[in-house]
Amino acid sequence: MSYLMLFNELKEMLVSQKREIEDIEKIEHAYLFASRLHEGQYRISEEPYIIHPIEVAKILVELRLDTNTIIAAFLHDILEDTDTLPEEIETQFGSDVLKLVNGVTKLGKYQFKSKEERQAENFRRMFIAMAEDVRIIFLKLADRLHNMRTLNYMAANKQKRIAQETLDIFAPLANRLGIGKMKAELEDLSLRYINPEKYYEIAKLVAQTKHDRDKVVSSLIETISNSLKENGIQATIYGRAKHYYSIYNKIKRQNVSFDDLYDITAIRVIVDDIRTCYNVLGIIHAQFKPIPGRFKDYIAMPKGNLYRSLHTSVIGSKNKPFEIQIRTKEMHEIAEYGVAAHWRYKESGSVKAEDKNDIQFNWMRKLVEIDKDTTDAKEFVESVKLDLFSDQVFAFTPAGDVVDLPANSTPVDFAYRIHTEVGHRTVGALINGRIVPLDTKLKNGDIVEILTSKQFMPKIDWLNFVVTKSAVSKIRLWFKKYKREDNIEIGKSALEINLTKAVFDEYFKTGEIDRCAKEMNYKCADDLFAALGYGETTIHKVLNKLKKPEVKPVENIEERESYRSKKSSKKNDILGLEGMLWSLAKCCSPIPGEPIVGVVTKTKGVTVHRLDCKCLFDVIPERMMDIKWADNVSQGIYIAHLRIESQDRVGMLKDILIKIADTNTNISYANSYQKNKKFGIIDIGVELSDIETLKRVILSIQTIPDVYSVRRLQQKNDLNSLNKGKNKNQKKPKANKPTPKQN
Repeated sequence: MSYLMLFNELKEMLVSQKREIEDIEKIEHAYLFASRLHEGQYRISEEPYIIHPIEVAKILVELRLDTNTIIAAFLHDILEDTDTLPEEIETQFGSDVLKLVNGVTKLGKYQFKSKEERQAENFRRMFIAMAEDVRIIFLKLADRLHNMRTLNYMAANKQKRIAQETLDIFAPLANRLGIGKMKAELEDLSLRYINPEKYYEIAKLVAQTKHDRDKVVSSLIETISNSLKENGIQATIYGRAKHYYSIYNKIKRQNVSFDDLYDITAIRVIVDDIRTCYNVLGIIHAQFKPIPGRFKDYIAMPKGNLYRSLHTSVIGSKNKPFEIQIRTKEMHEIAEYGVAAHWRYKESGSVKAEDKNDIQFNWMRKLVEIDKDTTDAKEFVESVKLDLFSDQVFAFTPAGDVVDLPANSTPVDFAYRIHTEVGHRTVGALINGRIVPLDTKLKNGDIVEILTSKQFMPKIDWLNFVVTKSAVSKIRLWFKKYKREDNIEIGKSALEINLTKAVFDEYFKTGEIDRCAKEMNYKCADDLFAALGYGETTIHKVLNKLKKPEVKPVENIEERESYRSKKSSKKNDILGLEGMLWSLAKCCSPIPGEPIVGVVTKTKGVTVHRLDCKCLFDVIPERMMDIKWADNVSQGIYIAHLRIESQDRVGMLKDILIKIADTNTNISYANSYQKNKKFGIIDIGVELSDIETLKRVILSIQTIPDVYSVRRLQQKNDLNSLNKGKNKNQKKPKANKPTPKQN
């Protein structure tokens, strides 16, 4: 087909959409302008190059995009592939069109170290431009879709690379924008080149079973149609086969064969309004047996891309399950065309979301936030892929606002998504009204309340469990900005411990650590230590960069024994145990600063107990050692278990947590239960470094009104009682009856 015939088809589409004659003339002017500039240029397929812009424009016309976006489709390669200046585009078509063309133009004038770096920067610019004007991504998606349709002309290695890129970036983008039709085609085309064997296998199986499936579907549609007519409901009903990539994913995820899949074909029911959607659902459930756990209400709880529909699975004829989707005409249009169905364009060409839907596109503005928090283009793209394109979980604020996060996100991720300062000041979290550890994974529908304190600050160990790249970046940035000296000491100590002091000192004298720092793009050793301290790099990476130390041979038995003793010992936190294997007793959890005693065991070296530990009653004096804490104990985390008895009132737990946070102390767990109608008990684990901190924590809690007592749980019996009483309605056991055991 000639490109003139293709353009005439496009014109017919514009006329059928009842576009203004003036707009059609502007589009034709853009077509003639691009035809002249691309004259003599050909694609790898040997087709005239102008065919590509026409096809891209056709895709955008199908999405019913505005005139300027369609004009930009004809011009999107002009700046890159011709000598045309931006000023000429602005003169001919206006500044709005130029902005769109610039948004999709690649970075031809910049120099990069690698293709990967170049492409990452391209994507970064594309995402940022999209945040400013969503039409840019429509252009880019249409461009990529036509390129995928003609990918067979490329070399095999390029086919696979481009297909993977499409699957990683462009298909998720189409999904995030709710353009279901485009997403499905991009995924199917990607699968065709990434795994052609599976693609053609699935295509063959779908074709072979089509006749039988069509018969069953037709029968089911007729049954449903008759039932709806009897109830006076007008509806459009049809069957829809799932696309190949969706089938491939189900087979892979569920580890089943093609024959075991029951929802290859879904039935779609389209009605006039929302009330009728639920009426239809009731009629279908009354006629067919619904499968438990397979009902999803995306009308009451829409997806982040505006998708709305009722999904249910029922047992149809011959005991075969079927998926049924019920939606309105408007919902169907949004499911097919996504954001394009919700955006309106002013005469100036600026894009504005409908007020009721604006909140659904906060993720676009998050792109700018991610860009501010990352300096590397590759890191930015990875952040976008993880934070915006991964499987999502939808949680709620106490006010009912929806917060969308990647799967496996934690309350800390939630806090940073609300606001950076909320994240920095987080001291605890309530999920559905119950205190939880900060590393708890959120689930769909969770109501999350973040507890904050002005005196609190981020914890470096949060980096061990936060999921969102934005939270990681903000935590690292805070430590980098405010804790440099501390970070240097932490990083230096960590490296010294891993290398041993002798090797570390040798590396420092010879300048090996400075060399390693510069190789890892740090100015000096202190910058490297600081990066280790706030988690920007890891000990493992540093050790891999350092040259292997020369190990001096041990000359005699005495030296060998001395060397072994030093290597096997911990830092000299406890005087009297130098060079010996020791551990802290779990029964009494001793803390630096309080009196201790060592107990020699047969297999585990020396166990360190509190001097008042009841377990010592059964120990013979000959096995005990006089020991004490060193004056300068290394920074470590020790758990103290506290039991608080108080009035059972609303907000008591929150008050306690804030008081603990004000002492700059972390909380490892918190359990509360009701002893009677007015009396409550709260068990809390606090992480601290010495006994003085524990004293401050206890004194702080005692200042809270209605707190009757605070005591430390010390013995096994006390610790075993931590799990008791989690049920607030627990009753006291009657006298002379044993208390039931609890796990």
